[in-house]
Amino acid sequence: MRWQGDRQSENIEDRRGMGGPMMVSGGLGTLVLVLLVWLLGGDPLALLQQMNQGPPPPGQAGPLVPGGPPEGPGIDDKQREFVAVVLADTEDVWHDQFRRLGRQYRDPKLVLFSEATQSACGFAQSATGPFFCPEDDKVYLDTSFFRELEQRFHSPGDFAKAYVIAHEVGHHVQHMLGWSDQVHSLQQRSSKRDANKFSVRLELQADYLAGVWAYHANRSKHILEAGDVEAALHAATAIGDDRLQRESRGYVVPDSFTHGSSAQRVRWFRRGLETGDFAAAKRLFDLDESEL
Repeated sequence: MRWQGDRQSENIEDRRGMGGPMMVSGGLGTLVLVLLVWLLGGDPLALLQQMNQGPPPPGQAGPLVPGGPPEGPGIDDKQREFVAVVLADTEDVWHDQFRRLGRQYRDPKLVLFSEATQSACGFAQSATGPFFCPEDDKVYLDTSFFRELEQRFHSPGDFAKAYVIAHEVGHHVQHMLGWSDQVHSLQQRSSKRDANKFSVRLELQADYLAGVWAYHANRSKHILEAGDVEAALHAATAIGDDRLQRESRGYVVPDSFTHGSSAQRVRWFRRGLETGDFAAAKRLFDLDESEL
């Protein structure tokens, strides 16, 4: 994937190196201060992070993070640069697409974190995977997921990573257009089985929107190189519900799917990538189950 040297988004909030259990110095006074901040409606986590940014006392380690050192910003930080370029590409595409609809696109923020962080949707951990929080209009991404994408899901390559980012930004697009709110309203009045089916359609639509982004980004900037599409399709296959359930349980329960099967995820991402038809995204909810 060609991305080096392209515009980088300024909507990156870098919290790497702040995640995981933190050492808090100051004893009872610190706890009282944290409680006071919380009672006044402030963010105690932000306060703790500020307090832990200073150098640790002699003989003491830095922030305690289980499972090894966290990924943090470095001098030559290619991960952050890559994410910022992909996010900028999504901004360019969606501003243009919304303009064609006579609407104004609002850029989401993307939070880079390591191990754990606080979101308006609750406490986020690496195990959660990348996600979009509609309560604060932010995409949350622990870049260690990229390593998991390569090692566990065998999906290397920058375009596979870009697909993941574009999928989460797709949820932001859904939120802005009110599509996700409509689905969540339907889910509240549905059985668990039907609620799962609505969730699958929402996720497949986000896959389709990721494909729409790729179509227009490639058309304007020629970002795709040989093998890129195959890498992204392999990533979509690897994170299908049937594939993940078979790996973890040894069997598949279709009624419990929340993101769609591997074949469905590949199909809808490919369809968006081949057509670039933003207007067709809404029609996914009008299809019969057999057409998904």
